[in-house]
Amino acid sequence: MSDAQHSPSKDTPKEPAKDPVKDEPTKTTEKPVNNEQINLKVVTQDSTEVFFKIKKNTPLKKLMEAFCNKQGLNMSSVRFLSDGVRITPDKTASDLGLQDGDVIDAMMNQVGGF
Repeated sequence: MSDAQHSPSKDTPKEPAKDPVKDEPTKTTEKPVNNEQINLKVVTQDSTEVFFKIKKNTPLKKLMEAFCNKQGLNMSSVRFLSDGVRITPDKTASDLGLQDGDVIDAMMNQVGGF
């Protein structure tokens, strides 16, 4: 047998050339679905509860500032915790995996160990 018999036939269909314009993902003007709002409860050491409704992608700094303003506290004197882990103001509810109805603890900063 010659090499011509082993090579693919000229009659075999080739894959059509890809059109680069058609293969690009379409861009939509819709915003991501991450604008979902959740309800969070902030609880203080004396069991005071304050409820907030925020978007999952909003930095928690807004919630922290609003809580401190409502309670008449300085934000630097309060520590916010989620499941015992300190929350930094730049994080979002989505970053921390917070769900609707979750609780954030607000603890007064303690200086010293006596």
